[in-house]
Amino acid sequence: MNLLKTINPEKVDENNIPDWEYRKAARAVVFDNEGRIGLLNVSGKDYYKLPGGGVEEGEDIKTALDRECEEELGVEIEVLTEVGSIIEYRAKWKLHQTSYCFLARTSSDKNAPNFTDEERSSGFEIVWVEPKEALRLLNLKKTSDYEGKFIEERDFCLLNEALKSRASLGK
Repeated sequence: MNLLKTINPEKVDENNIPDWEYRKAARAVVFDNEGRIGLLNVSGKDYYKLPGGGVEEGEDIKTALDRECEEELGVEIEVLTEVGSIIEYRAKWKLHQTSYCFLARTSSDKNAPNFTDEERSSGFEIVWVEPKEALRLLNLKKTSDYEGKFIEERDFCLLNEALKSRASLGK
């Protein structure tokens, strides 16, 4: 998958992180039948994000993507194409993460999400918005949350690339 960006604001030496946790994640830009994009409003931390999360033991990226979209958006998806990957280095948490992103569309009715306790306490709420509004929401840059700052930069980049991919597919 094409590397879109490396997010490393703390200038971590990428060759000297032997004790850091490595996390692989799957993310999606999901369109519904009305052409709207599913986002998560993390109201308790003042940012919006794309659906997705960590690949669990025994899962491949596609299985994790399907699970995350069902849990967070309450939908089954059909993957249309790869968008690209983003690498993050979060020094405060000693975390090295690679996110693999896909462009997808809903392939089922919208059901209630199955948020984790942590997601509920962070104020997760699903919003379906037009692409232009999704770009605006992911670019607000108003969070003071450490993780949220990485998420805003990552997901804004992923959405921009996904919209280019969608245009080239004619979808």
